[in-house]
Amino acid sequence: MNSTPSGADKAPVSGRDRTVIYLSILTALFLAALDQTIVATALPRMVEDLQGIDRYAWVATAYLMASTALALVYGKLADTYSRKLVTLGAIGLFLLGSILCGLSGELGDLPLLGDGMTQLVIFRGIQGAGGGGLFAMTFIVIADLFTPAERGKYQGYVGAVFGVASVLGPLIGGLLTDRAGGWLPGVEGWRWVFYVNVPVAAVALWFIIRRMPRLEPTGERLPPDLLGSVLLLSGLIPLILSLQIDKRAYPWTSPETLTLFVIGVVLLTGFVMRSRSSPSPILDLRLFGNRVFRTANLTTFFFGAAFMSVTIFLPLFLVNVLGVSATRAGAALIPFSLGIVTSATLAGQIVNRVGYRSQLFLGAVLFLLSVVLLARMGPDVSYWMITLYMILAGLGAGPSMPLLTLAIQNAVDVRFVGQATSASQFFRQTGATVGAAIMGTLLATTLGLAFAEIEMPATWAGDSDTPLEELVSTGGADLPDRISLLYLGLAEDAANPAAATALVAEGAAVTDRIMSEVREAFSLATSRIYWLTALIMLVAALLTLRIPELPLRTTHDRVG
Repeated sequence: MNSTPSGADKAPVSGRDRTVIYLSILTALFLAALDQTIVATALPRMVEDLQGIDRYAWVATAYLMASTALALVYGKLADTYSRKLVTLGAIGLFLLGSILCGLSGELGDLPLLGDGMTQLVIFRGIQGAGGGGLFAMTFIVIADLFTPAERGKYQGYVGAVFGVASVLGPLIGGLLTDRAGGWLPGVEGWRWVFYVNVPVAAVALWFIIRRMPRLEPTGERLPPDLLGSVLLLSGLIPLILSLQIDKRAYPWTSPETLTLFVIGVVLLTGFVMRSRSSPSPILDLRLFGNRVFRTANLTTFFFGAAFMSVTIFLPLFLVNVLGVSATRAGAALIPFSLGIVTSATLAGQIVNRVGYRSQLFLGAVLFLLSVVLLARMGPDVSYWMITLYMILAGLGAGPSMPLLTLAIQNAVDVRFVGQATSASQFFRQTGATVGAAIMGTLLATTLGLAFAEIEMPATWAGDSDTPLEELVSTGGADLPDRISLLYLGLAEDAANPAAATALVAEGAAVTDRIMSEVREAFSLATSRIYWLTALIMLVAALLTLRIPELPLRTTHDRVG
């Protein structure tokens, strides 16, 4: 499936229009990237207002499932129909989902859609369907606007967009949630987290409609394989669910998890078989015969797993081991984002001179080094030292964002650039999903074993109100208050004031001892997570050396 150009075409867009289209597509991408972090900040207030704490995680899971499951479908659509129309469809779907999310619960319970929290979960799925398309179509449209030799510079800015969004998202989310409630009477502040997308997306839509040409794909165009699409979506959804559902409630060996996993694997096997025989598959499996495509996507999978592991579990360590506030824990990810912005932009600027393989390898080594440093953290590590580790991690992770996609696009036949690009997004998100599931299981297992060794107050022996599962799920956050109440109760029944004072002092000592052991348990769990992440990054680093270095094309090649 290597590119075999029959000639060099001029750029389909030139001059100022190209810049306007590029900025418009980045604006739409910024909204989708911002949405992932801005919603996380406002989510506690959402579930409080909609009374849906039991479905807290589903708000993120619905978005992830939709965006991952549809990534490959968008790639096929882009290789079949006008890329302008596909892009407009993705933005429109994201915009519709945003409006509906903001309206969740406003009309009370609705037939089929249920209560406000269920509506929010469903509408987040719609928003994810559009957001996933925006991620894929950004790289695909950039591929049409710029030659591979130019493309690295512009795709580097895409990594910068993600970095800026991850920094601004929590700040804007908190500001809107806390302050925007007074903008319109009766409209809660968290709803503006979704409504704020409307005017910005509308501007992006207007410029794309007015300035972007249709960008028709080249070569023979057959309708996408409908049956293959159904098998793909029907298989990915239960498979992702089997990885994402709470493993404390549904362990890996539970009938529910195994059933979802088996259904997903069976249906995806059917998808692969269908793709082999279909004249117009959603993902042409011949692409895997291309060594760059095959190796770069495998590398992307491991980068995605490592990236997610670093970002999810660092705040957990900071809060439960170092005892910092949630705000400071979230702020610790800002240096990571700034590192990504810097290295992703720089990598795109210099790829023409130094190539992509050396940069990918150097980035993977830096990321590996940072993860090893994170794995060696103990309860005595300083906050500022962690900040340095995260800067190093961001500098290492950044080059992979533009360069892996660029390597894939440059290597494949341009008739399949949509499928190839969306496959890169698909494997990165799948890696993140698998990584989060495995690391979450490792966390729960380590905490469960460690907490089982903690010697609780004797009066709690056999107390069903303090089961091990509860300690694992809460991280022991309420233990100090419960121990204090226990010993205060004992002190009230003491025979004399001296005995009461001794009991209170004993309670303080027991609290200090137990919480020290809880911190050690979290430190051990985090260390194991990051050592496993280091192993993942070692594999990724070795894989980067296996990616063939091909010269970047300097023309808008067309085949057929």
